[in-house]
Amino acid sequence: MTTDNPPSLFARLRQKFSSNILQDMDALRALLQQSHTQGIIDQDTLSRVENVLNFNQMHVRDAMISRAQMDVLKTTDSIERIIAYAVDTAHSRFPVIADDKDHIIGILHAKDLLKFTLNPEQFKLDNIIRPAVFVPESKPLNTLLKEFQEQHNHMAIVVDEYGGISGLVTFEDLIEEIVGKIEDEFDEEENYISPVSSERWRVHAKTEIDDINQYFGTQYSSDEADTIGGLIIHELGHLPVRGEKVQLGDLLFNVARADNRRLHTLMVTRVKAPAETAES
Repeated sequence: MTTDNPPSLFARLRQKFSSNILQDMDALRALLQQSHTQGIIDQDTLSRVENVLNFNQMHVRDAMISRAQMDVLKTTDSIERIIAYAVDTAHSRFPVIADDKDHIIGILHAKDLLKFTLNPEQFKLDNIIRPAVFVPESKPLNTLLKEFQEQHNHMAIVVDEYGGISGLVTFEDLIEEIVGKIEDEFDEEENYISPVSSERWRVHAKTEIDDINQYFGTQYSSDEADTIGGLIIHELGHLPVRGEKVQLGDLLFNVARADNRRLHTLMVTRVKAPAETAES
């Protein structure tokens, strides 16, 4: 008795392995692509399996946030400044530096600030920072992921071959290499525009320009970009780093959160419009 139904993907993989035909990753990738073409697996499954295969060949340098885009705190920062910075960036952990980014003395967990909100006079940064973990750029990602899991760690400082600080990498960065972008509480649609004060807002970079125009009463054109993040990148001519600013009409956009791959969050302040606006 015969059947027209092709064997399942996993049956075919098992056959490949058992017969020692599969010699390299290219053969496995070809099999996955063929399975997708034949409708055995969907695009999401294909992408995630390919991401796993890629992950096993990647190193820390491939997933890290660059030194220039690291959001850091200084040992001299006040608790008021630290809390405001934590709100603006929406990070849960921060490297703490002494003089510059080559002198990282530890990691601050934002949750450790809660007990000082009512008694700020008791705050002393040195007492609550935790030891930093340092890893080389060349460390394989699968090795680092295992270390993160075993040590219950979520952030590591990345050093180059000369011992200089080249960036940082987080547990979330590693997971995103496998499953794609992880949406957090600041990425939810209902929080795309969040008021901070009467004249200040946190805005997700993926917010559509039409929604920006409706909310703020602006008239930004969507000819060059569909989202406010795309418009900011177009105005600057490059992927911005944290702290870069663009004024469009009576709104000042300050990059609050970005990495070397994407723009995440903008802080928007209403200011006096210049003589010539950037609106069109």
